[in-house]
Amino acid sequence: MTETGPGGPDDAAEEPGSAESGELPVAESGAPAAGSDVPPAGESDFEGPRRRARREREERRAARDRAVAIEHARREAKRRVDGQPSDTPNTVARSTIRGLKVLLWSALASVVAVALGLVLYFTPAMSARNVLVTGVAAVPQEQVLAVAAVAPGTPLLQINTDAVAERVAMIRRVATARVQREYPSTLRITVVERVPVVVKDYPDGPHLFDRDGVDFATEPPPPTLPYLDADHPGPADPATKAALEVMSALPPDVVAQVGRIAAPSVASIALTLTDGRVVVWGTNDRTDEKALKLAALLTQPGHTYDVSSPDLPTVK
Repeated sequence: MTETGPGGPDDAAEEPGSAESGELPVAESGAPAAGSDVPPAGESDFEGPRRRARREREERRAARDRAVAIEHARREAKRRVDGQPSDTPNTVARSTIRGLKVLLWSALASVVAVALGLVLYFTPAMSARNVLVTGVAAVPQEQVLAVAAVAPGTPLLQINTDAVAERVAMIRRVATARVQREYPSTLRITVVERVPVVVKDYPDGPHLFDRDGVDFATEPPPPTLPYLDADHPGPADPATKAALEVMSALPPDVVAQVGRIAAPSVASIALTLTDGRVVVWGTNDRTDEKALKLAALLTQPGHTYDVSSPDLPTVK
């Protein structure tokens, strides 16, 4: 008769992994080797470098999202305390109000500008109560005012300054005229008079010519003004223009010595000085260079000074 007990047949019948033992079987391929220090798979999950980096990024992202959510909740709570329901409607309302304010101020500024322009244009609030003429010497101021024809009390904005300047420039002695509005009640007319450069005798008396060849006055000339010998003096005459170009290029001390300038043609210009000496000028080419050479030659004794060829000036 066989006895049962510890280590007997009944205990031997119980195998690992049976339902009665309550232990789960371990797969042979996943079981650690006998005597290994590696813990079983169920006790620890090994984490590689890539998985660890991914997990850390996700944790940082989650922390940032939590911080944003907390800040948003704080702002929402503050708005609810202040009586503002939400962020988006508030932004839209502010931008709308700002745009309406800009539009309103722009419209108001336009209305004010138009109204002010109408007031200044149609009322004597800023009218020409004073007409000031400057720059006149030989031209009488009364003549300028009469030609300008600006009615006293005319609103400044109704005055055509270009038309007034053109009328003043029609005066024979006037070279240029400029008209300016000076608010609140002044109209300024600035005149530049013509300056005589040469004089020419005519049957009715001596005529004065300016640097442009304009015959602008018939009167006795200044004592030192040189006489012009030209067949058809005027702004369109080439010989006259060449002679006046020579006079403009000469130094002042030489101009004071010129008594007469002859210009029968562009190529044969000659000067006669007040002491009788003669200057052969030739054409008006290299005028500035000839003027410098002549100033040096006049310091030498002689009667005829030829600068027609400035490279070889001569004194006879």
